[in-house]
Amino acid sequence: MEFPLKKFYLITGLLCSLVSTPAFAELKIGFVNAVRVMESAPQVADANKRLEAEFANRQKKLQGSQQELRRLEDRLAKDGAIMSEAENRDLQRDIAAKRRDLRREQDEFREDYNIRRSEELDKLQKRIVEVIQSIARQEAYDFILSDGVVWASDKVDITEKVLGSLKKK
Repeated sequence: MEFPLKKFYLITGLLCSLVSTPAFAELKIGFVNAVRVMESAPQVADANKRLEAEFANRQKKLQGSQQELRRLEDRLAKDGAIMSEAENRDLQRDIAAKRRDLRREQDEFREDYNIRRSEELDKLQKRIVEVIQSIARQEAYDFILSDGVVWASDKVDITEKVLGSLKKK
């Protein structure tokens, strides 16, 4: 009873290997280095410039607030010993209030900046996926792999094609 079962598995295995070999030979697989695309795409630099321009005024305001706080702290350190008790207390309260305001403004700035940065990156990632899909359709790829690949030969790496297409647009 065992002998025919072994023959069945052997024959099935041989048939599968004969049938699957031509199928694998016809697969066209590509690889895209997503990190390199995100580092080299011209759209990344454009997005960074837009973000800088959008947040420049708030950045300057924060720097002004930091300078004002340092000026008050320096005044307290320099003149605190010769100030009246009421003046000293008022200046310390003013410094504490300005520190709180500055922290709040910095947190809001970081949060707003990160939200906008994420929006820009999402747009860029969608654009990159569109370019990869376009190349895959044009060149009849069956698979395009990216993250999680340990190694890919230059023969299947289409990163340069993706970057070239992004640079054109």
